[in-house]
Amino acid sequence: MATSLRSIKSLAPLLDRILVQRIKADVKTASGIFLPESTVEKLSEAKVLAVGPGGFDKEGKRLEISVKPGDRVLIPQYGGSPVKVGEDEYHLFRDHELLAKINE
Repeated sequence: MATSLRSIKSLAPLLDRILVQRIKADVKTASGIFLPESTVEKLSEAKVLAVGPGGFDKEGKRLEISVKPGDRVLIPQYGGSPVKVGEDEYHLFRDHELLAKINE
């Protein structure tokens, strides 16, 4: 993964785009109960790797991005633009496409 991270760091999202990597969902609960695939796939959690500088409003002022690298977010099951670097797959989303930020 170290080589992939070096390669992925060379990608700089533009405008309001956010580069994320999906976090594999647990298929088993802490008590050992296996979750059905449909439950696991519905909520997609991802880690923010890089963010663009932000888009512009109608007056030309820069809009701030709502997340920063290292944040965990919920992303839609479909959408975004897949980016494959080596064996790893990443996704680019626009800021408004993210569903929620997970506060820890």
